[in-house]
Amino acid sequence: MKSKFNILIKNKVFSISAVILIISSILIFWFTGFFYELIEKVSLWVRSYFGTFYLWLGLACVLFLLILAFSKAGKIRLGKSAPEFDKISWIAMLYSAGMGAGILLRAVQEPVFMLLNPPIKSGESAEIISLEYTFYQWGFTAWAFYGIFAVILGYSIFVDKADVRLSSGFPEIRKNRVLPPTIDILTILTTVIGLVAAIGLGTTQIEGGLSHLESREPGDLTTNLLLVFLICSLAFISAWAGVHKGIKRISNWNIYIALILMIFVLLTGNIEDIVSNFFTALYHYIIDFIPLSLAIGKFNPGIQFLTDWTYYYWAFWLAWAPFTGIFIARISRGRTLREMILGVLLIPSVGSFFWFSVFGTSAFELIESWKSYNDEFGNVFTSMFVFFEAYPVSLLSSLTVIVLLISFLVTSVDSAIFVLSMFTDHGRQEPKRKYRLAWAVLILLFCEAIIVLGNVKPDSNVLTAMQKFLIITSLPFAFLSVIIILLFSFKLFRKTT
Repeated sequence: MKSKFNILIKNKVFSISAVILIISSILIFWFTGFFYELIEKVSLWVRSYFGTFYLWLGLACVLFLLILAFSKAGKIRLGKSAPEFDKISWIAMLYSAGMGAGILLRAVQEPVFMLLNPPIKSGESAEIISLEYTFYQWGFTAWAFYGIFAVILGYSIFVDKADVRLSSGFPEIRKNRVLPPTIDILTILTTVIGLVAAIGLGTTQIEGGLSHLESREPGDLTTNLLLVFLICSLAFISAWAGVHKGIKRISNWNIYIALILMIFVLLTGNIEDIVSNFFTALYHYIIDFIPLSLAIGKFNPGIQFLTDWTYYYWAFWLAWAPFTGIFIARISRGRTLREMILGVLLIPSVGSFFWFSVFGTSAFELIESWKSYNDEFGNVFTSMFVFFEAYPVSLLSSLTVIVLLISFLVTSVDSAIFVLSMFTDHGRQEPKRKYRLAWAVLILLFCEAIIVLGNVKPDSNVLTAMQKFLIITSLPFAFLSVIIILLFSFKLFRKTT
């Protein structure tokens, strides 16, 4: 045991990342109020000066992937073997790792918010605008951030035969002694912070659901802390088992249960309106995609809205991009770049669009049937449970949501544990289990600190704290992303010409 501990300490990338996270956790615990105020001020500065940069980066990633997919480079196969996973398992794993609990958190609350506070004026009905903008924030751009890193790392691992680290696929970077570990540490820290944000939001929704079912006030800190411990423990067990035995099985389970839940709402709702809204909103999302992406003209929702929603989402997707991209690359061996890009961009996006159409349209009709609306869906953490009160077997539906939330969070965390272990175990595709254990503990510790940070003020919550924290921490990685994309473009250009 002592020798294993010494090996971890001697690993500079792991030890520096671990020290930063441990010190940060301790400081947040001790100086919670100070850190909250600091994060608030710095995030405002970042949004003021770099918000537009996030928008341009998102659009550039989508366009870059589409050009790559339909170019000669799109025919490049990641490895010489047949695909390791069948398409259903592949889609299930990438969707569980890439979105997961978020679609449960926002399924009702976001479309309703957009309905009551239309961000843009496109001449369409409020319902269509609501769904169109929800599609925009959960669609191609989010998956393009993931897809960029999946392509770069997939190419590096299976074509260049490099190890599983962002810095390993570029000779220009490897020549420098300082840059590779710096890039790897930045990637690790960005990954942990994005993951912790998801855990914090997901466990707060679970606690909100439990409190709603028990008819008590939400926001119990102890319950949240215990839920984080449960999620991280289950994720460690899954990551310990590996991709085939743990992550694949739980991911498949997630998709099946989510589909059953969606079909239940679809069949008990107005199918005609749901399908009509889905196709109409999808059409407008596609034709409005570029002005939406750049927030120009009548598609500019204003700086306050962008700050509260779009900038936060783009920072969130960026924070998740390293580990989700690596994980997608890891499970995409045997597929062509074109197949991977189009699969990653289109399939989960369209799935999310239909999900929001089902729950959003059904929520709109509920509000209309109530005649008066008193912000029943205003709380992001309880809106899903309030929604199911209007349906048959509401208790069973709510319990299913709670189980699915736990399961989605477990697959996100176990994927991240596995990827972080690959990063710090010298890029091995099957990292040693001591790294999986170490990362499970570190994620648990840092997440508990963030939960405490989110409860520092009576009027604050985890969502508010993480919105501000993520916008700050994603900025350095956003600049790194631009450099990595340019280097990869030059590499492909040299290879294909």
